Amino acid sequence: MKKLMMAVMALAGVTVISSVMADDDDFRGRRGPDVKPVDNALYKNECASCHMAFQPGFLPARSWKMMMSGLEDHFGDNAELDEAERQAIETYLMANAADKASERRSRKFMKSIGDSTPLRITEVRYFRSKHHEVPKRIVKHEKIGSLSNCAACHTKADLGSYAERE
Repeated sequence: MKKLMMAVMALAGVTVISSVMADDDDFRGRRGPDVKPVDNALYKNECASCHMAFQPGFLPARSWKMMMSGLEDHFGDNAELDEAERQAIETYLMANAADKASERRSRKFMKSIGDSTPLRITEVRYFRSKHHEVPKRIVKHEKIGSLSNCAACHTKADLGSYAERE
């Protein structure tokens, strides 16, 4: 977490003088991505036109199903799709959801979600535990905007890698 905070503060133009200790998630000899990267062109085209195409492995299938059933009010915006596209994206999201994924970060998300049905990745307990040290003033910086802008700090987020050293 310290490396991430240092990187975010540097991005925001904040001078930082500190030694950095590696977070234990950084150096465990990982193989492959933390979460399966998005590999569905329709999902990327439709959803990434407004925000990052979040990896399905961050939420359980029940969350994606609920989200896809309410696209007329998708966090305050109308994101409705024609029925064939909506169904194709929902099928992709549910097949690759956290409760179906084998990647380690997806498993950690699922463990912290339990039986709940979150609609925001940023409200999941595991996510909050990994980002609680990031100051609000840094998050609100114009280059970041919110914690849902993963790629602002995680330079390989599109590849499914969320290691702090990247």
